[in-house]
Amino acid sequence: MKSFWISIKYTVAMCVLLSIGYVVVLRLTAKVVSPNDGEAEVVTLDGRIVGAANVGQTFTDTCYFWGRPSAVGYDGGASGGSNKATTNPEYLEEVEGRIEAFLTAHPYLSREEVPSEIVTASGSGLDPDISPRAAAVQVKRVAENRGLSETTVKNLVDSLTRQPWLGLFGTPKVNVLSLNVALDKMSK
Repeated sequence: MKSFWISIKYTVAMCVLLSIGYVVVLRLTAKVVSPNDGEAEVVTLDGRIVGAANVGQTFTDTCYFWGRPSAVGYDGGASGGSNKATTNPEYLEEVEGRIEAFLTAHPYLSREEVPSEIVTASGSGLDPDISPRAAAVQVKRVAENRGLSETTVKNLVDSLTRQPWLGLFGTPKVNVLSLNVALDKMSK
């Protein structure tokens, strides 16, 4: 019986030590190797937080850049895709509706010029970034609706385009929230 109680004590001690130790090691590692000391990167406007840089938001006003659609309404607690196959009639109808809405707002584009990422939802439903190409096709609309020159808006997009890490890992991308906040700051 004595061995049994010793085993129980060791088990409880190791569970407490390892569960707390594991969390401490993870937090310390995040503080050292990750950006923002392991905390979520937030975007601010006029001193107040307007969103997390790693979670997309819905922008539908024509004076803003639009991001990828979300099957979950950018709800971090419900992250995921629609799980509809590319041959699913419902899915095809949704994509067709998005294409038509995009072309209505961008009459200077042809159907072939609509970037696929602008009309198809990401797998996570939280994607905050678009490609430089998806931003470039929206420059004219945003510039016209904000009363800015296309060159000014294009330069802003170029300045906020993040290149692949070490030039190798990932693809160039533009954070939509950061871009729209920068536009709001510029318009003031």
